[in-house]
Amino acid sequence: MPALKLLKLPPPVAESWEWQMHAGCRDVDGSLFFHPDNERGEARENRLAAAKRVCGQCVVRTQCLEYALDSGERHGIWGGLSEDERTRMRRAERRRPIS
Repeated sequence: MPALKLLKLPPPVAESWEWQMHAGCRDVDGSLFFHPDNERGEARENRLAAAKRVCGQCVVRTQCLEYALDSGERHGIWGGLSEDERTRMRRAERRRPIS
């Protein structure tokens, strides 16, 4: 049986991630941006609103959203948009005619 060849990811390029050093969420509890299991109703709406307030003041919001869209991030608030909002954005982009 041939030996398994493990894939090795390239090392991170610091410049590609530099924007994260300026993120408004760096000093905020990360659980604000990811919903717990079975979170519903007012609790979810309040958490989403609080996370979006952080994003609304963030100087790297655009880079964060681009990262989430490019990487296919499926969970959490990124760049001020929820999972559902990013999914709708991707779908709308796919439906847009190429000019």
